[in-house]
Amino acid sequence: MEVSRTRALRGPNLWSRHTAIECIFACAEAERDIARLPGFETRLRARFPAIDLQAPSGGRPISLAHVQEAAALGLQVSVGCTVTFSLTKETLEAGTYQVVVEYTEEPVGRLAFELAETLIRAALDDTPFDLDDALFRLKDLDGDIRLGPSTGAIVYAAVARGIPYRRLTEGSLVQFGWGSKQRRIQAAETDLSSAIAESIAQDKELTKKLLHAAGVPVPLGRPVEDADDAWAAAQEIGGPVVVKPQDGNQGKGITVNVSTREEVMNAYANAREHRRHILVERYLPGHDFRFLVVGKQLVAAARRDPAQVIGDGQHNIKELVDIVNADPRRGVGHESSLTRIRFDEIAIAHLAKKGHTPETVPAKGERVMLRNNANLSTGGTATDVTDEVHPELAACAVAAAQTVGLDIAGIDVVCQTVQEPLEAQGGGIVEVNAAPGLRMHLTPSFGKGRPIGEAVVNMMYDDPAEDGRIPIVAVTGTNGKTTTTRLIAHMLTVSGLRVGFTGTDGVYVERRRIDTGDCSGPKSARNVLLHPDVDAAVLECARGGMLREGLGFDRCDVAVVTNVGVGDHLGLNYITTVDDLAVVKRVIVDNVAESGYAVLNAADPMVARMAGHSPGAVIFFAMDRNNPVMSRHRAQGKRVVFVEDGAIVAVQGQNEHRVPLAAIPLTRNGTIGFQVENAMAATAAAWALDLDWETIRAALGSFVADATTAPGRFNVFGYKGATLIADYGHNPDAIQALVKAIETMPAKRRSVVISAAGDRRDEDIRQQTQLLGDAFDEVLLYEDACMRGRDEGETIALLRAGLAGARRTGSVDEIKGEFIAIDTALERLGSGDLCLILVDQVEEALAHIGKRVAEAG
Repeated sequence: MEVSRTRALRGPNLWSRHTAIECIFACAEAERDIARLPGFETRLRARFPAIDLQAPSGGRPISLAHVQEAAALGLQVSVGCTVTFSLTKETLEAGTYQVVVEYTEEPVGRLAFELAETLIRAALDDTPFDLDDALFRLKDLDGDIRLGPSTGAIVYAAVARGIPYRRLTEGSLVQFGWGSKQRRIQAAETDLSSAIAESIAQDKELTKKLLHAAGVPVPLGRPVEDADDAWAAAQEIGGPVVVKPQDGNQGKGITVNVSTREEVMNAYANAREHRRHILVERYLPGHDFRFLVVGKQLVAAARRDPAQVIGDGQHNIKELVDIVNADPRRGVGHESSLTRIRFDEIAIAHLAKKGHTPETVPAKGERVMLRNNANLSTGGTATDVTDEVHPELAACAVAAAQTVGLDIAGIDVVCQTVQEPLEAQGGGIVEVNAAPGLRMHLTPSFGKGRPIGEAVVNMMYDDPAEDGRIPIVAVTGTNGKTTTTRLIAHMLTVSGLRVGFTGTDGVYVERRRIDTGDCSGPKSARNVLLHPDVDAAVLECARGGMLREGLGFDRCDVAVVTNVGVGDHLGLNYITTVDDLAVVKRVIVDNVAESGYAVLNAADPMVARMAGHSPGAVIFFAMDRNNPVMSRHRAQGKRVVFVEDGAIVAVQGQNEHRVPLAAIPLTRNGTIGFQVENAMAATAAAWALDLDWETIRAALGSFVADATTAPGRFNVFGYKGATLIADYGHNPDAIQALVKAIETMPAKRRSVVISAAGDRRDEDIRQQTQLLGDAFDEVLLYEDACMRGRDEGETIALLRAGLAGARRTGSVDEIKGEFIAIDTALERLGSGDLCLILVDQVEEALAHIGKRVAEAG
């Protein structure tokens, strides 16, 4: 067996809407049926008893690839990952399979794949496999990577509202929404959480001063310089005191209810282990409460009790702590709903004050406190009291948060009861915390959890109808997708929106290119959706990116499929037929929003069949209004776009809108058929987005496909009385469309400059020149800058072979280098001639042509 090309599908993909790990799994002949491997299944189940091996459909045998699938999924399930989807598909290569398994966290999914392979080899070789260690590694990694309780609650609430999200780091930094509607959180902080407010909250003394000035009850106290000053402050205050770091968090270094000199000195030393600046303040008797304020609302309140154990008359205190810590709800840090009790020097010292040691066996029912402070980080518990809070006490907590300036705040209150105002019982607010932990409110030890995530999301997106989304248009197809993408982007720009779009020559935001190269993949799409100045996104989605990584978004408002033709990288990545290619292109249609539209070419049967896969509505377009698919769709009162009487016509029921082709420069008065189709597709997309028709007409009338607006897309130049056309056409369908367009343009003599990408099939390369040989008088062949796996001269030989039997071509030359080939063609042009230049290096070739045109005057 051999596992290769493991990759992560980070968005909706060919197989499902789930994120998944995909690999190529090659099996030797005997490995294609585990029944032919004596003892293998028995050894496998002995090493991983929970594996769920399902026989493939159709009576096919279980191969090692199927075992890899089951093991990778089962290992993740065993450590609590919520994954359900997996599949194994045999390719056309005998014994070679594609294995796909869902993941929730990519590193965990990758590790599960590695461990599954190790498991299989152990079962094959009858060697040990440490299942406990494997599960520990997976669980440990998952605990490190997955969202913590606070961040997770907010993310899940956002998802429930349909708000998209993206983790920006492996930590807690998360973006909600796309483009200009994005918001960000980091745990329980939002992008509105003021750095100044957080700084104030860190300074406990400053916080007290501000709260006191605002009339909020706080305990008296002051900062101290050293241990002796701490004792002096305690004497000034009189009675029990609290000693704590002035800028601490999570209860670290806090000692409460100390009175004697020795206790104060020890408390000071404990606090100094955590921070330099120490505060001594009056100890307020009563219970420790945490109030959570979100925006201007008190959304939760909990009573916190110190870490404690209850005697059973049999076990000593240390053993009782171990029993409590064995509770599966308790974990390390903040990964679980409860934290394990910290049995350290502080706990032992606290026991000593009560005359206990770790070996003391408490009586049955005796409650033994292990700390003074009730912080959950040291193993304390929380009891929900939200419904009991007095309105004046709730208002006091909100006032404290607003005085400090926090949008989310944890307010620590000490009082006897939450059912009375603080002033009436001598209670007070002892701390205001930024980025408070939420788990005590989400999953309290006792009482009901509160919908904290929803409260935070509702504060960030206060309009219940807001989902943080901007319009997303996804465009794919064999040909025309780049021009269609740019035209749709232009339409949205004319409508007044700030537009980001991706394509094969870069990423653009507000008409400014921010990245170069082929940017038609998911990474570039994600970058556009990350940009804060983007009000609408138009994303070209090429086959390669969808296969390699899936889509860069969860769903789109409009999916445009221009066509599906032969020669578009067939034979790569196990996409061997046009039907296979159509399934790949269909991914954007599969992921249209229910409220959205799929814009489909009715004249292309494979594209038309995609309509049944769209969760949203469909707009068909075609040149012929009488196309059967169009006629049926129109009869049902649905939207169609076609050409009639020299105009693009959009019809739904009795409503009709017309745009004369003469008013659309892109189509050259309707003579360039493929540009008419591109214009129809873009018009349908704009209609789907509810752009007004005046905007659509204005945009169609102002879009020009020149070397700047649509580089390499039928760019027309004048040169010494001749016509030059530069185009990036690179497959038989594109060549056929170009030939058809050029036949409408009169010329004395026609020449063409062409190369071909080496990664295309032999028959596709030959077919390109077969088509050109019947339409051009002269053909100049040049070697592509990147031969893509072919030997030198091999591609040109295939192009020349395609010209055998050409009905029109009388002259064929082979030129070394693209620019030399272009210059040679230009030198041979006479007035009235036409030359089609099929460019390879688009930007460089267009710049070269532009320079030659400028030199010619």
